[in-house]
Amino acid sequence: MHRIAFLTRRSVLAFFAAGLVPARAEVPVVLVHKDPDCGCCGGWVKHVRAAGFAVTVEETVDLNAIRKRLRVPPALAACHTAEISGYAIEGHVPAEAIKWLLETRPVALGLAVPGMPAGSPGMEGGTPRPYDVVLFTAGGQRPFMRFVGSKSVV
Repeated sequence: MHRIAFLTRRSVLAFFAAGLVPARAEVPVVLVHKDPDCGCCGGWVKHVRAAGFAVTVEETVDLNAIRKRLRVPPALAACHTAEISGYAIEGHVPAEAIKWLLETRPVALGLAVPGMPAGSPGMEGGTPRPYDVVLFTAGGQRPFMRFVGSKSVV
């Protein structure tokens, strides 16, 4: 019995060594640019971390320069800007929408939740209201997903 268990462990180690079984899936890192004085941004960071993303926070007072570099339309600006896997994430975008973006990989610049909708991740408290997550491209924008709080609705 012990010999079989040893051979099984040995076989698994051989598969890892040969690269046939991935040791661990890569977790995309979310780089968050936020104002040092913004509290709701910290709530959004906690939401994204709780969803399994690795998060790095960079505090800055010049978010407009970052938005300009990432080509976030001024009408979609919110209180923080993030980057993940080549996409911009503007504002209180729920982690579920980010996961769907990374799964579907549309040709786009990123996602945004303009303003600070009540009930969105980081803006909990009060009565949640429906809001859209917007997909934006170089040529325009369109609704991507609809949420109430951090729950998607069809």
